[in-house]
Amino acid sequence: MPDYKYKAFISYSHRDSVWADWLHKSLESYRPPKHLVGQVTERGPIPKQLSPIFRDREELPSATDLGTLLTNALELSACQIVICSPHSAQSRWVNEEVLAFKRLGRADRIFCLIVGGEPWASNDPANSLRECFPAALRFKLDAAGNLSDEQAEPIAADAREGKDGKPNARLKLIAGLLGVGFDALKQREQQRRQRQMAMIATGSIAGMVLTSGLAAAALFARASAERQRIRAEAESETARQTAAFLVDLFRVSDPGEARGNTITAREMLDKGASRIDTELANQPAIQATLMDTVGTVYMRLGLYEQARPLLEGALTRRQKGDATDPGLMAGSLNRIGELLALKADYSQAEQRYREAIALRNKGVGGIADTAIIEGLVGLGGVQAKQGRLEEAERSLRSALELEHQRYGATHIEIARTLKDLAIVIYQRGDLAGAIPVLEEALAMQRGLRGELPHPDTMAMLNDLGILLRASGKYPQAEKLLSESLSMARKLLGDKHPDIAMALNNLAIVLHDQRDYSRAEATYRQALVMQRELVGNVHPDVANSLSNLAFIQYDRGDPVAGVATMREALGIYRQVFTGDNPEIARVLNTMGYWLIDQASYAEADELLTQALDMRRRLLGDVHPDVGGTLSHLAMLRVATRHFEEAAELAMDATEMLSAGLSATHWRTAVAQNVNGAALAGLGRFQEAAVLLLKSNAVLENDSGALPDYRLRSLKYLARLYTQWNKPIEANRYSARVATMESAQR
Repeated sequence: MPDYKYKAFISYSHRDSVWADWLHKSLESYRPPKHLVGQVTERGPIPKQLSPIFRDREELPSATDLGTLLTNALELSACQIVICSPHSAQSRWVNEEVLAFKRLGRADRIFCLIVGGEPWASNDPANSLRECFPAALRFKLDAAGNLSDEQAEPIAADAREGKDGKPNARLKLIAGLLGVGFDALKQREQQRRQRQMAMIATGSIAGMVLTSGLAAAALFARASAERQRIRAEAESETARQTAAFLVDLFRVSDPGEARGNTITAREMLDKGASRIDTELANQPAIQATLMDTVGTVYMRLGLYEQARPLLEGALTRRQKGDATDPGLMAGSLNRIGELLALKADYSQAEQRYREAIALRNKGVGGIADTAIIEGLVGLGGVQAKQGRLEEAERSLRSALELEHQRYGATHIEIARTLKDLAIVIYQRGDLAGAIPVLEEALAMQRGLRGELPHPDTMAMLNDLGILLRASGKYPQAEKLLSESLSMARKLLGDKHPDIAMALNNLAIVLHDQRDYSRAEATYRQALVMQRELVGNVHPDVANSLSNLAFIQYDRGDPVAGVATMREALGIYRQVFTGDNPEIARVLNTMGYWLIDQASYAEADELLTQALDMRRRLLGDVHPDVGGTLSHLAMLRVATRHFEEAAELAMDATEMLSAGLSATHWRTAVAQNVNGAALAGLGRFQEAAVLLLKSNAVLENDSGALPDYRLRSLKYLARLYTQWNKPIEANRYSARVATMESAQR
C-alpha cells in the first residue's frame, strides 16, 4: 500500500475499546501468505505484515473538530475500519472520522466490523436505538462533500455469534485491506492448521519416506504419461461436444425446425445462453468454453448485464477444474477485465488484468503468450482511463514489444495496440507524435483487412478523426468520424455504446464548425442512448453532458452551461474517487465560466483544484497545466491583481509555446491575458503589442474557441479606453457588440 504511513485507521467508540484492542493486535500480528506477498492488487503490493495500524488510545478533547493528530492520521491511512455498534452509531467522533475519510475520496476503502446492534435498524423508529452504522456510513456524499439522502452500501464483516464470527470477520477485513479474495485467505488459514497437525505426525513417518522414494519416482513418471493421455482425450471430447451443442442450437433456424417462424440472431444467442447452464452441468470444461464465447458476444453487442454472469461463470468453472489451464484462466480474467472497464469499474478491471498477467509465472506459455499481451493492453487502457498516463504508455509499449516478438512487423494485434498507444501519447500532450502512430495503425489495419467494415477499422477512423480535430483539420476530421459512424451502424445496429460515442465525437466537430443546432441534436441523441444502455452514473454520460454544456454556453446561456457541467462533475466524482483528467478538465472549464459570472471565489477554488490535480497527473510543464494557468491569470485580471496575472500568464505562455507551438491559438490565449495584465499595470505600449499579435492568431485560427476571441476584443477595447484612444476603443467596442449579438 504505497504512499501511506498506516495500513488502516480504526474508528470506534471508546465503549468498544475491548473490541478495538483485539482488532488492533490481531491485524498487526497477521502475516499474509508468502505466495501473495509482493503481488499487486488495487490496494498496492501486498506487504509482509499489516502494520502499523492507527488507533487513538486517549479520549478526544471536547473540541469542535477532529484535531490535527487524527486528521493527519486519516490522511496517512490507506483504509479505515469502523467498529460498528449502537455506541459507535451514536458517537459524534466516529461519524466525523468517517466523513473526513470519505471526503478524501476513499469511500470504497471503508470496512465495517459489526460487534453489536443491527444494520439499518434506524429505518424502524421502534428499533432505532439498535442501529450500529453511524449516519456517515449509511449515506453517500453529494458533490459538495455533504451527506446526501442516497443510501450507501457499507462493506461489513459481522463478528457476532451466528454470523461470520470473530475468525472469519477478521479474515474478511484483512482480505479487504489487502485487496484479495476472502476464500484465498480462508484456505490458507486452513492449510496452516493442517500443517501444524501434520508436523506432529512427521517424526513417525520420516523413515518411510526414504525407502519409498524410488518407487514414487516410477509411479510419478507413469502418472504423468497417463495425465497427458487423459488430457488429450478430454480436449477431443470438449471439441466434439461443443460442436454438437452449436449444431443443435443452430438447428432452430432450419426451416424444418422453425416451421415458418422467424428466428433472430439475438433470440438464438439468448436460447444458447439459457441452455448452457442446464444441459452441460456435468461438463464444466465445455460449459466454461461456451459461457466464455457467448458472454464475449453479449459484451461486444453492448449487453453488459447479460455478459457478466456468463463470463464470471466461465472463470468459476475453470478455477474449480481438476486440471486448471492457466492460459484459459488468463483469457477469462482478461475478458472480465474488459467488461468491468466498459462498465467503468476500473479498479476491479485492473485487478483482473493483473491477475491474468501474473499467470505467466504459472506456465501460461511464455512471456509473449497472447493472454499476457491481452492483459498488458487491457491494463494500459484502464490506467489511461484513470489518468495514469505514464503507466499506461509503459504497459502498452511492453505489450507492443511482446507482439513484435510473437508476430513480427505486421499483425492485427499490433495495429490495435498502436491505436491505443497513439491515444495515450496524445493525452500526454504530444499531438504531433500521436498522429503518425495512429496513421500507421490504420494503414496496417486496412492492409490486412481491406475496406470491408470491421470494429477495429471503425475505432481507428474514429480516433484519427479526434486527433485531426485537435489539430484544427475539421473537414478531414468530420469525414473520418462520419465514416466511422456509418461503419458502426452497419456493424452494430441502431443502438450501442460505441454508436453513442461516435455520435458524440461527430457532434464535437460540428460544434467546432459553429453548426450548433446539429451539434446539440447529435449530443442529445447520444445522451439518450447512453443513459438507456449504461445508466446515469457512467463516464460516457458525464462526457456527453459536458459537451452539451459547451453548446449551452456558446449559444449564450452560461447559467444553463454551468448547471449542466455541475451535473457532469457530480457523475465523474462518483465514478473516479481520486485524481482524474476528466475531473480536472471540468473543474478548469467551470472555473473559467464562473469568471464572467463574477463568482470569483468559487472560480478561484475550482481553478486551483484543477491546477493542483493536473500537476499531480501530468507534471509541471504539460500544456493542460498551462491552460489552467491562463484561466487563473484571467481571474486575476478580473479581480485587478495585475502583477500576479502577468506572472501566471508568462508561465502559461512559456509552457504552451514549448508543448504546442509559439503560434498555437492556446499560446495566443496566454499572451492575450498577459497583454490585459500589462494594460492594467499601465504599460499600454507593451500591452498593445501582445494584444494585437495574439488577437490576430485567435481570429485567423479556426480552432480557437469563440469565447476567447470575444474576450480578446474586450481586452483591446478596455486597453484603448484606458489609454485614452477613443477611436480605437469605439472600433473594438463595436466589434464586441456585433459578436455578442451573433451569439445570442
